[in-house]
Amino acid sequence: MKRVPRKVHTRPVAHRRHAGLQSILLIQGLVIAAFAVSWCLLPDLSRRRILAELQQRPLEPDVTPEHNLPTRIDPLYDDPTVVSDAELAAVLKKLLPRFSAQKLRPNYVEHALRTWGAQIEFSTPELISGPHMVEFLTDSSAYLRSWGDGSSPILQPDPQGIAIRWGSDRSASVHHDHLLASLTEAGVALDTPVFTPRGRRQFRDVLRHALADFRLDERETEWSVMAFGFWLAPQGTASWHNADGRAVSMDLLAERLMRSHRKQGVCLGTHRAFSLVALLRLDESSRQRLITEETRKQTLAWLAGVRDLICLAQSPDGSWPPDWTDGAAAASRVNPLEKPHRRVISTGHHLEWLAIAPQDLHPPREQIRRAAAWAIRNTVDTPQSEIDANYTFYSHVANGLDLWRKTTPARFWTDWRNSHPEAEVLEVLPDHDQPILEHAEREISASDR
Repeated sequence: MKRVPRKVHTRPVAHRRHAGLQSILLIQGLVIAAFAVSWCLLPDLSRRRILAELQQRPLEPDVTPEHNLPTRIDPLYDDPTVVSDAELAAVLKKLLPRFSAQKLRPNYVEHALRTWGAQIEFSTPELISGPHMVEFLTDSSAYLRSWGDGSSPILQPDPQGIAIRWGSDRSASVHHDHLLASLTEAGVALDTPVFTPRGRRQFRDVLRHALADFRLDERETEWSVMAFGFWLAPQGTASWHNADGRAVSMDLLAERLMRSHRKQGVCLGTHRAFSLVALLRLDESSRQRLITEETRKQTLAWLAGVRDLICLAQSPDGSWPPDWTDGAAAASRVNPLEKPHRRVISTGHHLEWLAIAPQDLHPPREQIRRAAAWAIRNTVDTPQSEIDANYTFYSHVANGLDLWRKTTPARFWTDWRNSHPEAEVLEVLPDHDQPILEHAEREISASDR
């Protein structure tokens, strides 16, 4: 029997290729869908880390200031028994910013700026007005005109924004984030132009770098706390992630300031008190969205401890000694080797933070009056050359006394000179005072600055 061959039905080659392509596309679609689902399920921080690595750039902080101008902390008291108009005018005259244009120290300009503000205009050309202070700190060409073309600028752009060169070098900003905090306290806007050696940027790039660069193990955090608080309080931002992806919060910043003994920290431990009071006031203005209730209680207790110590430590002349953290023992101790500027540091800073603190954190008002009387006498009686050499410390005396009159140096001085035309007639310093000024500068230790 003859065998009939069976027909074999085969699909065209083109059809087989089409089916294969469909399978590949289906698999790719499933992979993409799985990736998309996984991407959506990833925490925001992980997504930003991946994107930063793919683009080979630093991780951006996940916080953006919503306001172009910083908030401010208003003074609480107007007490002429602490300082009268005439006394305040006499102190402010000694603190007019009469700096040499050559090798102008950023630290001096920063302190003068936070005291006098960005808008003050002086009538005497020997004085540096607010806009010129801002220009010196935000324009590398202005800085190099003072220090010379061979100097290293303090504004150093990088992928995270604009870093600030800081340290013990006389040509640098002395403290970490102090330039940022000073410009912020002076009311400088985020869109203010900043000119680096690589071109024009904005002040927001300085803030952005500081937020990205901040580490909780920084040696100095006093000014970081203030700067961040002034910008983030109005929007109630209490935490963010730095460029390493580590969480930073206002609670952690407060804890960092309170962690060690009260005598630790810059300016004899006094500036920590100002930064913590500022944080409390900023938390109030943000409707208590910056720190937790537990952190608030701990901060109040820490500051109450400072109050109790300075109540006991006050010297018979009214000043607060540099070793104020020793309480009653400090009041009875006399150190013949004590450098005069250290008592100015302690007394001026304590007067300053008390002026913005709630009254239950105050010593008896009579103690505050005695401290202010000492600070006024000392400032008025000290030769101008020594004031100039210790300008950074005396600036806190001026600012603190103004706060006790519920005003600012710029506002008070502008009104005062309108009725006292001679106010800005400056004392001519003898040439032999210059070595005194330079010697006094050398005597200032890094911890005091």
